[in-house]
Amino acid sequence: MREMIRKHSRFFLVATLFGLAFRLFLVFRAPGVVDDSRLYADIAKNWLQHGIYGITNSGAIMPTLSRLPGYPAFLAAVFWLFGSDNFRAVLLVQVLFDLATCFLVADIAFRLFSERAAEAAFLLAAICPFLANYAAAVLTETLEIFFTALAIDVAFRGLSIGGASARPRLTWLGCGFAIGGAILLRPDGGILLASVGGYLLWLLLKTLRRAMEPSGERGLKPSAIILAGVLVATGALAPLFPWTLRNLHTLHHFQPLAPRYANDSDESVMPGFNRWVKTWMADYVSVQEIYWPVPGSDIDLSRLPSRAFDSPQQRSQTGELFSEYNAGHDMTPEIDARFASLAEERIHAAPLRYCVWLPALRIADMWLRPRTELFPSDPRWWEFNDDPRWLALSLAFGVINLVYVAMCAGGLVRVREFFGIGLFVLFLAARSLFLGTLENPEPRYTLECYPAIIVLASALFDTRAA
Repeated sequence: MREMIRKHSRFFLVATLFGLAFRLFLVFRAPGVVDDSRLYADIAKNWLQHGIYGITNSGAIMPTLSRLPGYPAFLAAVFWLFGSDNFRAVLLVQVLFDLATCFLVADIAFRLFSERAAEAAFLLAAICPFLANYAAAVLTETLEIFFTALAIDVAFRGLSIGGASARPRLTWLGCGFAIGGAILLRPDGGILLASVGGYLLWLLLKTLRRAMEPSGERGLKPSAIILAGVLVATGALAPLFPWTLRNLHTLHHFQPLAPRYANDSDESVMPGFNRWVKTWMADYVSVQEIYWPVPGSDIDLSRLPSRAFDSPQQRSQTGELFSEYNAGHDMTPEIDARFASLAEERIHAAPLRYCVWLPALRIADMWLRPRTELFPSDPRWWEFNDDPRWLALSLAFGVINLVYVAMCAGGLVRVREFFGIGLFVLFLAARSLFLGTLENPEPRYTLECYPAIIVLASALFDTRAA
């Protein structure tokens, strides 16, 4: 890869400068500092200044386990170097991580395909507005994407794709540590561990089958694959031990990750309401209008889609629940229990809708809708009543997203060698299926897949596959 960069130094210089300028434009013109950003920053400052990993509640610092320590640790390091609440410094550092992701994506494409594909992958990553957009937001996505790309790149090095590793054991351990970095940022980083482990298991079964064939054809040694799996798991899970021990010692909870609903032990999770939401939720606009406001704000019955009701009686029942909730903006156990009863009624009436069709729609929405959630665009873009500038942005982002996804599909069809590509397929499938189980389909949850999307898209530019 280094030799290729030297060989095509002008291309990489120009593409890097363009990617840098694009990201700096967003950092200075459209920085994203949202409620989650301030929560992470609060944890980081309390950890840095008071030695307590906690949130500020009514002036007191309360230990928390609601967020994994990866991103607060990153913010604490930046704040220590550049000053508390220096979000601009955070974004500038994230820009560097995002540009590093571009080089990792190019290296993966180079290992799998060719120099030309690597150049295409680098350019597609550098100009990708979705990666650049989140580099300008104080959120976990940019670092999560970086560690995802790093883990995949190191895994391919361990598989000797594009050249054998001089130290395979250290390589696989490094892959595990990269996965561990992803997990410390977001608990769903564990999907990457499951994908790498699943792919190694597939290689092991394939190798054992070949060893039993009369032809004597053999692939990788089974012992080497097993050792690789052990090293990856060790590297990925080792960083979680201090966090788990801290939660046991400080909060008396066995919590190796963050809770499913990012809540502390004294916070309610509204299981009935969440289950009811999953009986009809299929798009991001409902997340903004119904899911996020609860508890604390009014919710409007007219914003519910028709699929939220199976009968006029059910609509009336739902309206009564909304009215009771809106009266105090508190999801009491009684109201939550009634939502749970309503959810059970709807699931019993249409189990396939709950288990298959709605998850499929949520997956499609996360993959295909315009990724403009960080901008003030109207999430109901299809009604065409937004400010013309933001409507144009929504439509443009929607088209660009479709282009990337279509190029990925085209590249996947074009590749001839499945070795290595199978890891991408497994990761994309596993992450998509997991996301379908969530009640809040947010487009940003698929961004971790974009290194794989871009690498597969670069296969269209591989002259060897022609």
